[in-house]
Amino acid sequence: MNELENLKQSILREYPRLSADDHISFRCGADLACFNHCCADVNIFLTPYDVLRLRRAQGLGSASFLSRHTLIPFDKNQNLPLPLLKMNDSPTKECPFVDSERGCIVYADRPWPCRMYPMGVASPNEKIEAGQKFYFLMKEDFCLGLQEKRDLSVTEWVNDQGVLPYEEFGELFKQVTLNEAFAQGLKQSPQQVDMYWSALYDLDKFRKFIFNTSFVDRFELDAVEMDTLRDDDEALLRFGFRWLDMALFKKLSLKVKTEVLNRLSAKSTSTAANA
Repeated sequence: MNELENLKQSILREYPRLSADDHISFRCGADLACFNHCCADVNIFLTPYDVLRLRRAQGLGSASFLSRHTLIPFDKNQNLPLPLLKMNDSPTKECPFVDSERGCIVYADRPWPCRMYPMGVASPNEKIEAGQKFYFLMKEDFCLGLQEKRDLSVTEWVNDQGVLPYEEFGELFKQVTLNEAFAQGLKQSPQQVDMYWSALYDLDKFRKFIFNTSFVDRFELDAVEMDTLRDDDEALLRFGFRWLDMALFKKLSLKVKTEVLNRLSAKSTSTAANA
């Protein structure tokens, strides 16, 4: 059982389950002695939207950010790669985006796990469905914020942390990584894994794939959508999820041009006739 699975089982067994209406007591601030302690020697797995926000906040291209700030741990039980934020190479292994005095220097664009802390979300099943989702509080000994008398509901905390866009893209991400096709034995080729990586994480490469290859000659894309994909990273990421539905799972999520279909049909007929 890998580290993530161990953590999930521990949460399901041991953590009290909170609803959106339950209340917690928590406050974080630079005046607390534990300030920044939760930002060191920690595993933070990054979703595509986490990477989009972080690399844009740093003014980096997608490939540069991924090379400089992420690792890809090998897990034979994982169908698709999931990058891990690279901690500093120091004894304390602190986050590269944390300043000892100012705290998080990318606070407005911090990843989902940092945004939710000390709250987490889980489900008895792999997919976090509305009827099964519950929240839990991570009570770590070093965190003095849990002793602060600031009462708020789970809903208030979630809304205050600006989680909504992360949840939107997180749901799209789960539809890919937890797709039922994998449970049925679907395996991805190296080329398909590369498609997944570029479409969701290396968006600069994906944009070039769309506009610098025959992609636009094969699929129906209107002029407004084309202009949006050139400049809007969020729109490009949403499009990446649509593309993967076709590239990985053979769903008709994009419309192939009629002339392309005709050529493919003619080629198929010719091959059958010569067989």
